[in-house]
Amino acid sequence: MSLSNNVMIVRHKLLTNLIKLWKEDRLVEHIDRLPIELSPRHSRVLGRCCIHKERAVWKYKSLPLLGLDMSDETDELTPLSEYARQALERKGRTQKENILCVIDEACSSCVQTNYEITNLCKGCVARVCASNCPKNAIDFNREGKAVINHDICVSCGICHSSCPYHAIVYMPVPCEEACPVGAISKDENGVEHIDENKCIYCGKCINSCPFGAIFEVSQVFDVLQRLRDGEKMVAIVAPAILGQYNISPDKVYGAILQIGFTDLIEVAQGAMETIRHEGTELGEKLAEGQPFMTTSCCPSYIELTRKHIPEMQKYVSDTGSPMYYAARIAKEKYPDAKVVFIGPCVAKRKEARRDECVDFVLTFEEVNSMFDGLGIDVATTDPFAVPFVSTQAAHGFAQSGGVLGAVQLFLADNHLPAVNGTQVANLNKKNVSLLRAYAKTGKAPVQFIEVMACEGGCITGPSTHSLHDVGKRQFAKELAKH
Repeated sequence: MSLSNNVMIVRHKLLTNLIKLWKEDRLVEHIDRLPIELSPRHSRVLGRCCIHKERAVWKYKSLPLLGLDMSDETDELTPLSEYARQALERKGRTQKENILCVIDEACSSCVQTNYEITNLCKGCVARVCASNCPKNAIDFNREGKAVINHDICVSCGICHSSCPYHAIVYMPVPCEEACPVGAISKDENGVEHIDENKCIYCGKCINSCPFGAIFEVSQVFDVLQRLRDGEKMVAIVAPAILGQYNISPDKVYGAILQIGFTDLIEVAQGAMETIRHEGTELGEKLAEGQPFMTTSCCPSYIELTRKHIPEMQKYVSDTGSPMYYAARIAKEKYPDAKVVFIGPCVAKRKEARRDECVDFVLTFEEVNSMFDGLGIDVATTDPFAVPFVSTQAAHGFAQSGGVLGAVQLFLADNHLPAVNGTQVANLNKKNVSLLRAYAKTGKAPVQFIEVMACEGGCITGPSTHSLHDVGKRQFAKELAKH
């Protein structure tokens, strides 16, 4: 298993243990002991004040994995077993309104201020830091060393850029710095809060938090419990799965079916419909005089246009995403089945809320924990070959440039006018500003723009299981076989 840091290891370990207890039908009975077993009395605690704090963090990190969050605790004496019982008895298509949550017990160590003066300060005569501070927030101690008065400092950074000794350091709050739309900030208690009116669900905050305090609200136990109850469920799996395991995709598909799914359909099959519709639509829009068109398959980008760049919406393709078409293929084949999308994306949870044909969403990270928790060995599983073989271009949607290349190929194959295009891969602050400029002016340097929230495309999504560089190489190897 490829996990890049201890935050991911902890997340995987906790979910795997919860799933093991579910498999043994002991989740409600045994879950209250789990934090103690994970952090026994004489274990060494790193990064926490004491063993009791560590156990509290284990407890509260269990809530989003059970499909709940901190707001569901109205009484601190309520045991985990009660929340586990609620999770197993929960009915309905969706869970909580919020997609992400912050575990306040874990979110407690980030800096409250962005600039600090280190012991590199020489107490120089120039004192350019103080001379240039617009708020007079810099004082000097007895040794002549500069000190920032954080009560009046506005974190403008002028002192940082002025200091000739580079003695003033910038200390970002990692999740805030990673968020491209300013959707996360501290509340009055110093705990980060996610504003879902601004959030585009790119997931950058999840893995940027060094304390693992940000979680997706999971649907793992909604899916597992329905499978146990005998409900028919069909998995639709994103093309990025090709980059997740150094093993034949057929074996991975076999392992997914072993979880209990009735059937498995590649989302790449839906991508073929996206190519056809988007290529046709692009030709029509340009013929009507529209200056450019953007892709529509990245749900984070769709959230961006809805919440932050409404002027861009008229330039966004009306074509459905590959998940949209794959879900309808599944529903047509199995009208009485629940459809479960499996992919690397947080924002697909939001897209699924708007799609009546998608019932649940699981991430690659969650599915990998399901394999381990249920004792499924991917390497030794009986392979499953999907009956419908999708094109290489459809599988290529998972990587940056894949949609652009597929649409250009469609135009060429159908003897339609060629278009010039570009990629915007990675919805960071710079690229958000670039897209905002295109929307406001109605001008772009190309006719077709592929937009993906993740650098490198879906294969580097926030909820992947493999390391991104490894995933890219694995994906390229498997894509070459199609």
